[in-house]
Amino acid sequence: MAPRSPPGLLERAGGTVLDREQASSGGSATDLVATLAGLVDSLRTRANTARGTVAAVGLGVAGLVDRRGVVRWSPNLPAAVDHPLTDELEAAIGLPVTTTNDATAATVAEARFGAGRGCEDVALITLGTGIGAGFVVDGRLLRGAHGFAGEPGHMVVDAHGPLHLTGHQGPWEALASGHALGRMGAEAGIGQGPKVVAAMATGDPTATDVFDRWCREVARGLANLVVVLDTRRIVLGGGLVEVGEPLRSGVASWLERLTPGADARPAVEVVLAELGAEAGALGAGLLASELLVDDD
Repeated sequence: MAPRSPPGLLERAGGTVLDREQASSGGSATDLVATLAGLVDSLRTRANTARGTVAAVGLGVAGLVDRRGVVRWSPNLPAAVDHPLTDELEAAIGLPVTTTNDATAATVAEARFGAGRGCEDVALITLGTGIGAGFVVDGRLLRGAHGFAGEPGHMVVDAHGPLHLTGHQGPWEALASGHALGRMGAEAGIGQGPKVVAAMATGDPTATDVFDRWCREVARGLANLVVVLDTRRIVLGGGLVEVGEPLRSGVASWLERLTPGADARPAVEVVLAELGAEAGALGAGLLASELLVDDD
């Protein structure tokens, strides 16, 4: 949510989260709107004069969100699909609302306050159960014709690869997500992803090999993005960023080897995200603050 007084407090505070509250997102679309309205009212009540009055709300949703803020596909929030969530929440709380993809929102925050700051061409790649992404090109957020840009996890990188839950064969997400790392670890007799990381930290050669092969799959998809977007900096985020430097260096090493024409290109920076799990909320707040630009 975007504080209004003083204007731009979120930006001047350096991306600080002023307050937080969680609630279940289960139930019908009507229940979802009521839950969100309750969260807003609760946070508005707790906002004091030093923090400023809440003046706009930003929502980040996992899935496809069109340019009008309508959720078109969301496995995690089916009640919101094709429902006028943005309009109904605006009516319920009496404030302007903007809705976007959660990874897109996180990209805005990392580009402004986090690991992407100071760079006009940034790709945020979130590695978790799936793969999310967002892109800043020439200093502008890339949304696409319908608002659906930022779904590279579904691009096919191996036509003979694992079958994805969407029914497609060999998409990047099936090969390079946290779920994929867990599958590779289980196939090697180590166990799921956390066990691979733990064993790798002790120098276990099998775990080290599994993790290196997984980093190669991450880099394979990134190489495709580099040749399409000419990205200068790649920010790795999501739950797997906790692995730290082994993740960054492993992916960077493979990216250099797999990118066509790498010798002729300036080196692509690979860095770790800085804002953690709250990047999406910060980015949603930034996008909400844009609703207020012409309102003063």
